[in-house]
Amino acid sequence: MTKITRKEFIRTTIAGAIGLSVFPLLKSCKASVNDTIRLGIIGLGRQSGYLIEGFQRIPGVKIVAGSDVYGIKRKRFENRIRRIHENNGLTVEAKTYANYQDLLGRSDIDAVIIATPDHWHAIQTLDACRAGMDIYLEKPLTFTIQEGIRLCEEVRKRDLVLSVGSQQRSDMNFQHARKMVQAGNLGSLTRINAYVGAPPRPYDLPEEQVPADLDWDKWLGPNPYIHYNSRLNPPISLDPVENETFWAEWRYYQGIGGGFLCDWGAHNFDQAQWALGMDNSGPVKVIPAGYEGQDYISFVYENGVVVANENFGSGFGVRYQSQDAWIEVRRGEYKASDPSLIPPESNIDESVEYETGTPHLVDFIECLKTRKDPIAPVEAGHRSGSLGILGNIATQLGRPLDWNPIKQDFVSDSEARKYLHREYREGYKL
Repeated sequence: MTKITRKEFIRTTIAGAIGLSVFPLLKSCKASVNDTIRLGIIGLGRQSGYLIEGFQRIPGVKIVAGSDVYGIKRKRFENRIRRIHENNGLTVEAKTYANYQDLLGRSDIDAVIIATPDHWHAIQTLDACRAGMDIYLEKPLTFTIQEGIRLCEEVRKRDLVLSVGSQQRSDMNFQHARKMVQAGNLGSLTRINAYVGAPPRPYDLPEEQVPADLDWDKWLGPNPYIHYNSRLNPPISLDPVENETFWAEWRYYQGIGGGFLCDWGAHNFDQAQWALGMDNSGPVKVIPAGYEGQDYISFVYENGVVVANENFGSGFGVRYQSQDAWIEVRRGEYKASDPSLIPPESNIDESVEYETGTPHLVDFIECLKTRKDPIAPVEAGHRSGSLGILGNIATQLGRPLDWNPIKQDFVSDSEARKYLHREYREGYKL
């Protein structure tokens, strides 16, 4: 196979992406192959910048609308899109909205990208489903397990394409590791170290004044009230242009995020689930850190394999282990106990930003036209996201939990069952 970089790949025609998806569920075609795909984006923070850069490289794709509750981010989006379109000789106007419902009401938009904080994912995605739009949804899929169940039902009922932003599924090195595991080349798998980091911590940031052009009440949405702090919305500037210098920290605090356990779990737990063939299932037991001296959260599967949030080196990654062999894979790094387990050549282009250079976005666009399931379909996002949520529940209760992955319910545990969903603020419902 001839080596191509991610940058070269994402610049190829849509036809070049055929075959990326590994879940070929054919549906009726919504758009012809020659049609222009018009995208809207809900949530215009740091991640949206990577998505804009990636999607606008794909031939036949135009970003035409954006929505955010923060005025300066809407203006930045307008400036970005205007510059992109001018550079490409286009005259498409990019309109912005403070209310995402106004964006969903446009009949000229084919699909929507949702890159808002996690606590908004379920409600906004369900609204997009009701509007008949296909969806690229940033990970983790939802904030609660019940939200995820509902999203899976709604996407399938309405025959929509939903791709989850777990882009490691489109990384050739992660794909190769999965294939080695599933082909039995390591022998009988016993353990997967999927290191993702810590659960969320209590919200203890000091209160600060809300910026004049930020609608804090709408930012909170279904969440109970918490006071504002700029660490939740990193400061940016339009003149001079200064973008975010750190990731918004809502993801690290209880009540507004799932911690690293959900944030990075949607990447590395997802790889473990994928390799185990568990895109529609999950573990049967969750054991929190601290229980019987254990230093890390672990998930036990019915076949005896243990997936552990245990560090095995430098940085987040996945280690597949059998009695006789192992594979370690991280972004930009692949190691194995035997040369036969290593890809024939490096598939990493160090010159390309990981968030923008992935063929993951090309896969989504191709699936809009073929009506196939994307490489990261809604069920996979829900099930891998459930691991982080289950780990957080076990941590909060301080004890192991028995889980029925078929019923998606705790086994004879009414206390844990209360955490399957959360109470929304008045005016919001699932």
